[in-house]
Amino acid sequence: MGAVSAAAGGGMGSLGSHFRSPSEVPQGAAEGSCGATGRGCKCRKRKRSSDCQCDSETEEEDSLLNTPRRKKLKSTSKYIYQTLFLNGENSDIRICALGQEWNLHKVYLCQSGYFSSMFSGSWKESSMTSIEVEIPDQNIDTEALQVAFGSLYRDDVLIKPSRVVSILAAACMLQLDGLIQQCGETMKETISVKTVCNYHASATLYGLDSVAKKCQEWLLNNLMTHQNVELMKELSVTVMEQLVRSSDLLVMQVEMDVYTALKKWMFLQLNPSWTGPIKQLLADADAWLCKRRSELGEEETFLKTEQGAPFAPVFRHVRLQYIVNDLASARILERDNIVSPEWLSAVYKLQWFAMLRTEHDNDIGPQEANKEEFELNSMRCGRKLAKDGDYCWRWTGFNFGFDLLVTYTNRFIVFKRNTLSQPCGGAVSLQPRRHIAYRLRLVSFDSTGKLVCSRSTGYQLLTLEKDQEYVVMNLDSRLLAFPLYVCCNFLYTSPPSERQNSTPEPENSARSVS
Repeated sequence: MGAVSAAAGGGMGSLGSHFRSPSEVPQGAAEGSCGATGRGCKCRKRKRSSDCQCDSETEEEDSLLNTPRRKKLKSTSKYIYQTLFLNGENSDIRICALGQEWNLHKVYLCQSGYFSSMFSGSWKESSMTSIEVEIPDQNIDTEALQVAFGSLYRDDVLIKPSRVVSILAAACMLQLDGLIQQCGETMKETISVKTVCNYHASATLYGLDSVAKKCQEWLLNNLMTHQNVELMKELSVTVMEQLVRSSDLLVMQVEMDVYTALKKWMFLQLNPSWTGPIKQLLADADAWLCKRRSELGEEETFLKTEQGAPFAPVFRHVRLQYIVNDLASARILERDNIVSPEWLSAVYKLQWFAMLRTEHDNDIGPQEANKEEFELNSMRCGRKLAKDGDYCWRWTGFNFGFDLLVTYTNRFIVFKRNTLSQPCGGAVSLQPRRHIAYRLRLVSFDSTGKLVCSRSTGYQLLTLEKDQEYVVMNLDSRLLAFPLYVCCNFLYTSPPSERQNSTPEPENSARSVS
């Protein structure tokens, strides 16, 4: 260690690259030398070591002088918020509302469109130092006003989802565009079964079209897939009508399930105090309807009564033609006596003529791209795939001789027109070619019902020969999340615009519908 101690006189900066352990010191080297032999070399080494120490210290000082040091200072925004808003220092105007006072500043209030117009021109308030503001909106409370006024004095505002509607109401009244936008973003990010109805109503009331659209998309995806008692109680007739009429409603399993969901929803609307598990809801709704039938008599349908009339516009959008094509479902429809016989007669007539055209007039299905008719008249159906695996299924009901098998395997979804290869419970068409219009969507959700994965084929026209298969979609495994919901829309027969010309196409193909 003697050699180390002597060398340390040259500074640790020079030792960093030349340090040797005692065992590495050459034999015969003098104590305190740099390890080289000869006295002359020894002195020169010491001088260079001293020079190196000075250079190193200078570089270190320069480095320290040029290295920024972080020290958190109180920001201007926080100072302004604390001093001017919370403490009210140098206030030149007092705002009174809902029994509370705020000592504020006109220069900050003019960021609000409401106050900017008030303080300009010949309004009497422009010269007043105390103003009483009337609050006509019941959604606005003092806490919301505190946040709204405070937003004029700071760069950012923390908005709780539980308070966002009240803050939005205050922001709209005060015409605070930035705060309105932030409320909208907060609402979009926190849509859930507990918030969606309130958000939708508020977005509609205050003109946030993008938020209202987002809420409607959430409801279209979750109404049937994640049925919830409290949600169904909150859904208004207007909103439910919009959902049921939409071709984008994600249906599980078939149209009869839409009718059943509406029956439960109507029961909850008329019996809001009902409590119980979702599994018991249908049985209680059926029992309640049975009691009503016995009171009204079999001659009067429920939607024609004073109590049932408000729900008629919603049931009008149920696609009854895909309920009466299944025997068990048609019997339930007749038993419930909710919809009028006139509605059912029109549907039975429509389906009877469709069957005759298929059997005797060579109607082989839609051949032209008509998105509007597809939206209004297509069959809505779906299937839940709980986990990855192999699945094969068909949807029940009479489909005019088109037995469509759907297969999911190895991340492929395949349509097959079954004619002779698989057993079928009903008659199948033996026509050489059949056309269908379809759209297939795949979606999956997180625990809050938020969409995490979505794929769609878009609107397509497909021609299939007997027992022919067609790969509808090839999926990327990286994008798949289970449970996976398969949602389909189909049109098996030609719409009215094509019934005068139903000649078959010569080629087998799938075509996009623009």
